[in-house]
Amino acid sequence: MTSHRSLSTHRGQGVAFKVAIAGGILACLAALSMAGAGPTFRLEMLSLGEAFSMLRYGAFVALAAAGLGAVSLLIAAFTRRALPAVLGSLVILAGLALVAVPWLQIDQARSVPPIHDITTDLEDPPAFEALVEARKAAPNAVAYPGETTAKQQREGYPALGPLVLKAPLSEVQEAVEAVAREAGWEIAAVSDSRLEATDTTFWFGFKDDVVIRLRETADGVRVDMRSASRLGTSDVGTNAVRIRATLDALEARVSG
Repeated sequence: MTSHRSLSTHRGQGVAFKVAIAGGILACLAALSMAGAGPTFRLEMLSLGEAFSMLRYGAFVALAAAGLGAVSLLIAAFTRRALPAVLGSLVILAGLALVAVPWLQIDQARSVPPIHDITTDLEDPPAFEALVEARKAAPNAVAYPGETTAKQQREGYPALGPLVLKAPLSEVQEAVEAVAREAGWEIAAVSDSRLEATDTTFWFGFKDDVVIRLRETADGVRVDMRSASRLGTSDVGTNAVRIRATLDALEARVSG
């Protein structure tokens, strides 16, 4: 009787171990699929829709991996074996962590306005000049979309506005160019009153265009910025984050 029970426990351990390994393999495949979605799009091997499908399927595979991890953990609990339990737990964590990536992106997209063109001056948005041809070749428009987008920005980013710096125009211009270079932007044009550049996102390689305009006022130099995506209806908040980060860096550099 004891021998039979020991044999059953041993077999249960083997099953739990194999299920955990299978879940680990699925988790690895899910990670490869999700990580590869961006590079395959950047290399023009897949369309954007196909790359997003690759990301979505990877998330489904990750869920399946987490399910196998849970099965392994249950079997290990019944057979009272530590190693399969640990492996099953690790597979569950890996699967859920992978699923969290697109879930957080979706959650972020829902929390911001579905727009892709953000500016600190809604009445007179800085216009693209040097980047006109590049933007004409892209799906999104060259000109600012208009009042509908402005209204959504006011509701979604009410605190976003221009920066006024008490410094000479030449000093502010130098600071703007320095901040742009530190950010790794590809500068298209720069003068004493404006800068145009392109920022390429890391994972999918999306190109967002930036224009920074400087105007002297009675209070100092007013800095306005516009950041607009070339592709996509919603930027998931990327352009607003870029503007805030740029103005903060610029203020810190000039103040410092």
